[in-house]
Amino acid sequence: MKTILFSLPGNEELTALMAKKMNAEIGKSTLRKFPDGESYTCILSDVKDKCVVLVCTLHKPDEKLLPLYFLSHTAKSLGAMCTCLVAPYLAYMRQDKAFHEGEGVTSRFFGKLISGFADSITTVDPHLHRISSLGEVYHIPNKVIHAANAISEWIKENIENPVLIGPDSESEQWVSEVAKKAGAPFTVLQKVRHGDRNVEVSVPDVEKYKNATPILVDDIISTAHTMIETVKHLKKAGMKPPVCVGIHAVFSGNAYRDLLDSGIEKIVTCNTIPHPSNAIDLSDIMAKEVKKLMQHI
Repeated sequence: MKTILFSLPGNEELTALMAKKMNAEIGKSTLRKFPDGESYTCILSDVKDKCVVLVCTLHKPDEKLLPLYFLSHTAKSLGAMCTCLVAPYLAYMRQDKAFHEGEGVTSRFFGKLISGFADSITTVDPHLHRISSLGEVYHIPNKVIHAANAISEWIKENIENPVLIGPDSESEQWVSEVAKKAGAPFTVLQKVRHGDRNVEVSVPDVEKYKNATPILVDDIISTAHTMIETVKHLKKAGMKPPVCVGIHAVFSGNAYRDLLDSGIEKIVTCNTIPHPSNAIDLSDIMAKEVKKLMQHI
């Protein structure tokens, strides 16, 4: 089956990388707004009997969803065999239960919506907290790609004498996995409570790591509050300025500038959301996994 990739606005670079690795063509389309604000959709390439791959990271999803919905249905109406969504960042995963009376469980509503117009979905490290697998929410063939290997490789190739730092005990499992793959040590900040309002945060075995480069790793950098607080603790402990590594560069508000100004060495993210900090390319594994997933449609 021939494959054709369409980039939703802002996803052109990732689409080009994936198309090259999939030996696939890049489709042409026109997506614009009418004067009244409604969406116009036109596919200019031949999609008949082809598998259409829609590349659209779902950061700030509300403005992207209708163009994506219309593009998928337009492709089907023109004879496409299937439409496969590649959403490196997947939104609406945090509201996975009703925390207060009357709330909508939007992760399930969003999953039902996308499952209604896409034949498969591929994403990178979604926020699966109370959900054990993506299949609980998305009732179509799906693949979750993990960025830990790529992050570990980047650390091995770019950082001398690294030590990975977890901001709290909850991060230990994630940080330890990346550290193991990178062949680097790791430690987790410890909180010692001296009273209701007196909490001391320390770096265990800090003397051992004084000459190492601290690496702070997180899946989503949104407000960057946790990383900024961790940087303060590392400074107080006399450690070197850290390198901050994230999978998804959400960076709400002034978070990116605030983190840069906190006294770090640099910020590095994966290319799941287009951002100046992108330095870890996941297009190779995305291309491979999308091709595998097509076999199950």
